[in-house]
Amino acid sequence: MILFGLDVPATTGAGELFVEPVAAARAAEAAGFDFVSANDHPCGTDPGFENWTLLTWLLANTQRLRVLPRVLGVPYRRPPMVAKMAETLDRLSGGRLLGLGLGGGSADHEFRAFGIGVPSPRDKVDGLTEAIQVIRGLWTQPSLTFAGRIHHTEDATITPRPERPIPIWVGTYGPRALAMTGRLADGWIPSLGHAPPEAIPAMRERIARAADAAGRSIEEISGCYYLDVPAGGADEVAETLLSYVRLGFTAFNFAVPGAGRDERVAWLGAEVLPLVRQAG
Repeated sequence: MILFGLDVPATTGAGELFVEPVAAARAAEAAGFDFVSANDHPCGTDPGFENWTLLTWLLANTQRLRVLPRVLGVPYRRPPMVAKMAETLDRLSGGRLLGLGLGGGSADHEFRAFGIGVPSPRDKVDGLTEAIQVIRGLWTQPSLTFAGRIHHTEDATITPRPERPIPIWVGTYGPRALAMTGRLADGWIPSLGHAPPEAIPAMRERIARAADAAGRSIEEISGCYYLDVPAGGADEVAETLLSYVRLGFTAFNFAVPGAGRDERVAWLGAEVLPLVRQAG
C-alpha cells in the first residue's frame, strides 16, 4: 500500500503564505491523505511551532490522520525522554503515530544558539545510532542500563511500554548513516533536494548491504520520499510518482506552498492519489 502525507510547515508564514496548521491538516484529511508531517527547527526568527507539540495538537483536531515528525533532531532531546514521549502519544492517539522520525541534526547554528554542543559528523551518526538503541531498549525491556559513547542510561524504565512496535524512521544521507539505516531503522525518509532520483539506487544499495549483513532485508525498511509536487497534469504527476515507486518508495510526503495550497491539496487528493494507488 502506498501512503501519502502532507507537510504542515512548522513556521507559519505571513500574508498569502500563512498556513494555519489545523486547517491544513483537516484539508489533508478531507482530501484522502494518510498522514501529516512537520520538521524540527525550533530556533529562528520566523514565527512557528515546536514539532512534538504541533503534531500532538494536529492529532487532537483530526479524526484519522497519522503524524510523522520529519525528523526530530536527536541533540535537542534526550533519547529516554523521546521514548516516553512517543509511547504516550501513540497510546493516547490510538496508534496514530506513523513512525518516530529521528535525525542526527543538521542545524549546527541552532544547537549553538540554544547552548547545545555542536556534534561532529561522526558524533551525529553515533548519537543517532545509540538513540535508536536506547529508545528500543526502553520500549522492550523492563530496565535498561546503556553505556554508549554519546548516550547513557542507568536502570532506566518507562511504564507502560508500547502496545505495539513503534516504527523508527530516519532521515539519513551519508555512507555511515545509510549503513546504520540498514542495520537498525524501520523507515528511511530522504528529501528529493538532498537525494535526487538518480542518487537513490546507490543509496538504497548501501542500505541493502548493511541490512543483509545484519540478517535483515531492505524490504523491511519503508521508504518515504519528501518532495515538492512534481510539475504537470494529473497523469504526468502520477507517472513521476510511480517512477519513484519503482525506485523502492512506498510513501510520499509532499511540500505544498501556502499560496493556493488548499486547491492544490484537493486536486492531489481527487486527481493524483487515486491514479497512483490504483497503479501501485
